[in-house]
Amino acid sequence: MYSGVKWQKTAHKGIRYYEHPERKHGIMPDRYYAIRYRDKIAGRTIEEGLGWASEVDKTKYESREQEAIIRLNQLRSNVRAGEGVTSLRESRAREKQRREKEEIKQITFGKFFDETYKPWKEANAAKNTARTEKLLYNHWIKPVLQNITFADISPVTVERIKANMAKAGKSAKTITHTLGVIRQVINFARQRNVYQGENVVSRVRKPRVDNAKLRYLTPEELDKLLTALRGRSADVADQALLAASCGLRFGEVAGLEWADVNFENKTLAIRDAKTGSRTVFMSEPVEAMLRGRFEEGAKGLVFPDEEGKRQARVSKTFQRVCDDLFNEDVEDRRLRVTFHGLRHSFGSLVYQETGDLYLTGKALGHKTLVMAQRYAKMSETRLRQAFDTMSKVIENGRGKQIEVAKIREKAAGQ
Repeated sequence: MYSGVKWQKTAHKGIRYYEHPERKHGIMPDRYYAIRYRDKIAGRTIEEGLGWASEVDKTKYESREQEAIIRLNQLRSNVRAGEGVTSLRESRAREKQRREKEEIKQITFGKFFDETYKPWKEANAAKNTARTEKLLYNHWIKPVLQNITFADISPVTVERIKANMAKAGKSAKTITHTLGVIRQVINFARQRNVYQGENVVSRVRKPRVDNAKLRYLTPEELDKLLTALRGRSADVADQALLAASCGLRFGEVAGLEWADVNFENKTLAIRDAKTGSRTVFMSEPVEAMLRGRFEEGAKGLVFPDEEGKRQARVSKTFQRVCDDLFNEDVEDRRLRVTFHGLRHSFGSLVYQETGDLYLTGKALGHKTLVMAQRYAKMSETRLRQAFDTMSKVIENGRGKQIEVAKIREKAAGQ
């Protein structure tokens, strides 16, 4: 192990050293120290190198020889007691683990996000999802949490992010999404053994999100929208027609493949949707549209992007047309017409025609009737009709009362 060197004893039993042939430590040659002790359990003498005198940790020991004395006495004591570390190798391994744990504790939220979470998210999540989370982090999370370790993140810290976003006028949905990103990063840090504490986001109250759409398109408005879209983009118009006629989400439209289209049965297979797979039926306009797009032997996506891949988001053309036609000066997002509003319009019309919540939920692919219940709300037109009907009933009742009173007066006069 140390062949070719000349060992010299010290005044302390079990401690020896050899000198460096050239390097000095002060005015003396640098010395490499080793300790020797008897392992009674193993039945042999163990010798382990401690290190050079010039490299001693001065914050802990005055000299390498002092360190050798302290360590050797501790090891001998541990060997006699049969507990604790019984070798320098074991001691160094434990010290290394301690340092690594300490270094891990000092990892900040920002460092972990940039070096670990973001690369993982980009490799495992949809491109648009990773992009959105990155934007939320840079705009709202980073200014507050970038230089804070996970152990130092408190509910009050997260509440500060909520307050900043609310002050900037961000919606409850966006704030909730941001809290979700923070929660995911902390959970991922726990999975990677970077942090072992609680996820403080669980103690932060989420803002109330009202997702109820209050704006549906009438058949006349839908026709107006489709006409305007055809003048801008045939592809976007076809996507809107499909969504509005079959109650599809944009992701379901973008993911539709020709293998899912059954012209014979006039059905579409919606696979791996948000609430599971389902079958929807083609209307005549949808069938005509799809036949117009179909080419013999066509495979793959019905609506691919320019690179032949699945579209990641709704076309900006669609939203521009909606904004021009319906959304001018509309600030409440629940009243804005969006692509997803086409699905809600479909649900609303289905319920109006059938009055059947089960069928409405089935058509939209809902697993329960809870989501379908929103379509049970009557449109303003139908609500007015109900009031008008009741008014007529009341008026008819008054007319009959007046008529009865006249008959009674006439009878009394006779």
